[in-house]
Amino acid sequence: MDDAQEITREIQDPQTPIISFLGPIASYTHQAALSRFESDKFNYRPATTITDVFKAVQLGEAELGVVPFENSTNGAVIFTLELLADRHDLYSGITVCGEAYLDVSHYLLGRIPPQAATYNSPELSGASTPTVSIPTPLQPRAKPLSSLRHIERIYTHPQAWGQCEIFLAAYLKGIERIDVSSTSRAAEIVKEDTSGTSAAIASSLAAKIHGLSVLAKGIEDREDNTTRFFILRKGVDEAARTSKAKSKSLISFTIDHRSPGALAQVLDCFRGYALNLTSINSRPTKVIPFQYIFFVEFEGSKLNDPSGRVKGALECVEKLVQSWRWLGSWEDKLVR
Repeated sequence: MDDAQEITREIQDPQTPIISFLGPIASYTHQAALSRFESDKFNYRPATTITDVFKAVQLGEAELGVVPFENSTNGAVIFTLELLADRHDLYSGITVCGEAYLDVSHYLLGRIPPQAATYNSPELSGASTPTVSIPTPLQPRAKPLSSLRHIERIYTHPQAWGQCEIFLAAYLKGIERIDVSSTSRAAEIVKEDTSGTSAAIASSLAAKIHGLSVLAKGIEDREDNTTRFFILRKGVDEAARTSKAKSKSLISFTIDHRSPGALAQVLDCFRGYALNLTSINSRPTKVIPFQYIFFVEFEGSKLNDPSGRVKGALECVEKLVQSWRWLGSWEDKLVR
């Protein structure tokens, strides 16, 4: 059984609990979900958007949801942060109960014109030449496998552009970029384009499933390009109360921006209880311009806190903020 048949089989069993993931099939989120859970124990259901994953979990249509949270090269996934901000309490029951890390290697997928081999070499495909403004352009890690002169537009998820900037600047400078809901959806669109002038940034698995040619492989800027995914559930993961594994937690909060040092005071709560911070992000409150909802991730679990340090830090935070919310505690899966 090939990869496409196997991955399709894994989402068809109606008897097992449902995992909703940002699809379509073969998306990086799908691959992350498959890497994290035993495939024969869950029914994998693709969702069109990250919002759809949140809705499925909140409404009880899926037991778990998997969404991208951040990339080691391009930072936080804004769409996921926006939903975690939950300004209108649409997803109040959702918590983060786990994480998964996936090494991401991007491929440029499309179609090779019949005459491609005769009229251009791959190295002459793009604009990787010195200019007055850029006398020594950065050299990409990968080179095209065939000419890219026929490419008029590229589709991918917004997060992928920033992970492949050096290659795109070298070989596809000035080519139209079109955002879509996922890299796998980008491959679907390119498959449907009979003109052959479109390309997608997606995975090698997407190339196999959609029957596309690989125009270039490994086009990400960094070899260690990695994406972290959050696993969502409704309510509390009771198993986490007895887990002895190293854990992380996430909270969100708002502060009085008129008070000097307000954010520093909140962060000092974690220093005071010797809790290491692992991530800080923010999004606009959309109530008052240029005021923010802050997200702080730290080592430790609210659900299993024998030393009381997490409890102490959160009680300290509560005294200093306007509002706050615990968004989950889970096992730390980062390999250091």
